[in-house]
Formats: sequence, C-alpha cells, structure tokens
Amino acid sequence: MSAIARHTNAAGAATNPIRVMVVDDSVVVRGIVGRWIEEDPAMTLVASHRNGRLAVDDVTKSNPDVVILDIEMPDMDGLTALPLLLEKKRDLFVLVASTLTRRNAEISLKALQLGAADYVPKPETNSGVTTSADFRRELVDKVLHLGQRARSRVTGRPSTPGSGMPVIGRPAPAPAAKAKASFTIRAYSSVRPRILAIGSSTGGPQALNTLFGEIGSSIGQVPVVITQHMPPTFTAILAEHLSKAAGRPAAEGKDGDVLAPGRIYVAPGGKHMILARHGADTVVRLTDGPPVNFCKPAVDPLFKTVAEIYGNASLAVVLTGMGSDGAGGVGDIGRAGGSIIAQDEETSVVWGMPGAAAHTGQCSDVLPLPEIGRKVSRILLGGRP
Repeated sequence: MSAIARHTNAAGAATNPIRVMVVDDSVVVRGIVGRWIEEDPAMTLVASHRNGRLAVDDVTKSNPDVVILDIEMPDMDGLTALPLLLEKKRDLFVLVASTLTRRNAEISLKALQLGAADYVPKPETNSGVTTSADFRRELVDKVLHLGQRARSRVTGRPSTPGSGMPVIGRPAPAPAAKAKASFTIRAYSSVRPRILAIGSSTGGPQALNTLFGEIGSSIGQVPVVITQHMPPTFTAILAEHLSKAAGRPAAEGKDGDVLAPGRIYVAPGGKHMILARHGADTVVRLTDGPPVNFCKPAVDPLFKTVAEIYGNASLAVVLTGMGSDGAGGVGDIGRAGGSIIAQDEETSVVWGMPGAAAHTGQCSDVLPLPEIGRKVSRILLGGRP
C-alpha cells in the first residue's frame, strides 16, 4: 500500500471511500486496476466499462469521483468521451491512461487541454501492467489525491501540507490578503532576475500554457528552465506546446546546452536537469541518478543549482503538483536571496508542491494562477514586484 493510501486510511477516509470508474477496452487491465482499487479501503470501484460510450451512459448513475480513462478504445475512444463525461458530471476528475507513444502523448496533452486533471503512462502490454510496481503506485496515488480534491470541493475543508505528503483539499474562497496572512512572506530580491526557473507536476501542463501565454513577451532577457514531472516523449511535446504559447523557442534541455536569453529549456523525461558553470557560460547538465522525491526529473536538483549559480538574481515559480518536490530547492533559492512565487490553493489542481513551497517561509508571494504571469512579467521587465 502506498504512503498516501496509508495516510488517507489513517484519516478515516475508508468510511466514505473515493468512488472510481475504470474505462479500458482490455478486460485484463480492467480486472487488474479494479482489484487494486478494491484492495485499498480508501477507494471503491463503482463501475468498469470497455469503451467511452458505456462510461458516458453510466456516469450519472455510478456517480464516480474519479474516472481512469483509456485513450484507444473501440466504438468511442477516450478523447471523444472526455468532454461528454465532464458535461454530465462537472465536478468529475478524469485521469487519462495511455502508453508512451508519440501519438498517445499528443492525445493525452490534448485531453489535458479539454479538462482531464492528469495522466499516467501505461505499460505497453498487459503483462507490463500486471508486473509494474511503479505504474500501480503512480496510478493509486493519483486517484487518491484527485479523489481527495473532489471530496474537498463538497466539504470546503482546506489542505494541510506537511510531512511531504499533503492532504489535498480546496478551501472556501477567501480574499487574497487573507490567504497570504497564513504564510511567512519574504521580501522580493532587489536584484533584477537573470533566470526564471519553474517547477510543476499534476495540472502543470495546463498551468504552464496559461503562464507562458502571459509572459512570452517578457522573457527575452532571461533563459527559462522548467522541470515538469513527465515521462519521456511527453516532455518533448510539452516543449513544442510552450513554444507556441510563448512565441519563443523551446525544447528539451540537452547536455551541454549553453543557456541563452529568450529560450525555454524543459527537463527531459527520465533525466534530472541541472545547471553548471562552464567558463563564462551557464550550461545544461543531464544526470541519470536515482529519483528524487520519487520523481525523475525532479525540481529540487534544478532549483539547487539555480541558487548556486544565480543567487539573489534567481526568480522561481512553483505551480500545481502532487507531493512536495521543489520545497528543498525553494529553501536553497530563498537562502541565496532569490525570489519565489507559489501558486495558491484555489487555482491549483493539487496543492502539494506549491503548498509545501509556501510553508517553507521562503516565498515572496502565494498567488492565483492568473496573477502569476502579470507579476512575473513586471519583475522581469524591471518593475517593482
């Protein structure tokens, strides 16, 4: 059982388990995933369907909190079913499951744009699904986090980040000034940033597209480095999407790349991306070390090297995401005199990473997503924070 499952069970969630629907054309996958759901007292399987049409017809009756949705299915595929499911149940969270082909990665990112909450890479074979401990852990953890988020929409209970495993929730709307009052906020650095570093996970692709639509015209004088928790193939396509959103060149970082102003470097899936000095230049280094905070790529290694090289000329943003990756790096940047902005809980799909960052006491602001772009642009252009 996963750490988050144990945490949820201890909180008494088993008395009101998260309702899950599984939609996959493979009877083997439906059976395996359904068994994983039923084995965890924090969840219950309310329906299992072989295609999107059956899921759409049943979603009102079954009333799931979370749907695990396959992409490729007969009769009605996942991408067609997604908006119909969300139309019938507007508070539904959909977790897309797809294999790691470029086509499926493209479709999965399209699904996120259409309203899916997150995705999980699925092994290519049924035997791979059966034997992959990583797939089971990631799937179960994401269902639990999204299910908690769904329940908190009803209860209005806020999240309580801590111990690296936040309880996800959504508070009743509150004025921005009141939200900030619950955190220790540091002053922004008086030094104009020479780099923008961003960390994100669950909900990140949507948030990044929104952010870069705002700041594209403002990043001409600084390089931008991003760690988004994503598998290989997905990160290359994400970079293409961000390039379109920002109107700037974007690509996966390559070992030895010299950072250049106005360019966006995305950590490639399956590698950690860090920065290093090479003479007068700053270069990208890719490392194949073990996962950090269960993630590879991870935010903490990138932020640590940003702090070491840029110090008080660092500007970092922590967007929506599960877990607490990035909090250690936020501490490094804050102690070096840099500035950090965390996304607020109300606009985050999951307030794990930004919540953990906010509670370090090193952030200069905790802002709704629509305000982050405007603030970042003003700072990068030399205005007052």
